[in-house]
Amino acid sequence: MSILSDRWIREHALADRMIEPFVEAQRRDGCISYGLSSYGYDARVADEFKIFTNVDSAVVDPKDFAANSFVDRKTDVCIIPPNSFALARTVEYFRIPRDVLVICLGKSTYARCGIIVNVTPLEPGWEGHVTLEFSNTTPLPAKIYANEGACQFLFVQGNEPCEVSYADRAGKYQGQRGVTLPRL
Repeated sequence: MSILSDRWIREHALADRMIEPFVEAQRRDGCISYGLSSYGYDARVADEFKIFTNVDSAVVDPKDFAANSFVDRKTDVCIIPPNSFALARTVEYFRIPRDVLVICLGKSTYARCGIIVNVTPLEPGWEGHVTLEFSNTTPLPAKIYANEGACQFLFVQGNEPCEVSYADRAGKYQGQRGVTLPRL
């Protein structure tokens, strides 16, 4: 297994539409950086957010997710309450090759502010918008900026294509668009 370079990512993003829209170089002009880096791709967060709230004393249950657990916001800046959580999605739509696993790490700019980004690995054959989980671990409100960098994706190539891909087994999050809630 090896981590894949900017050259490999660019080639597959353009030829195979692996990342759409694709930004060929890091952008940082007054914003949190995004775009192609040496060995990864920094994705942007879209302007659609689901912010968790306790107004109705809902219980967060992954097997029976209640709509009153969150409020929807379409905004350029999302404010996450202290010790709370929000869901969002990437601007980019990903199509992962059959011999590649993609691992996501949070941006240091957010981590240094106590904002943790969590994403499970993007499996071989998966495609869709990536649902991003933002945790505000601080006792203060925290800002997330839409259309700016949120996390970095690292592409790892396996020694051979997998026998059964995410697409082959009809994974429940295949082809997701928008912010996607938990599914059974």
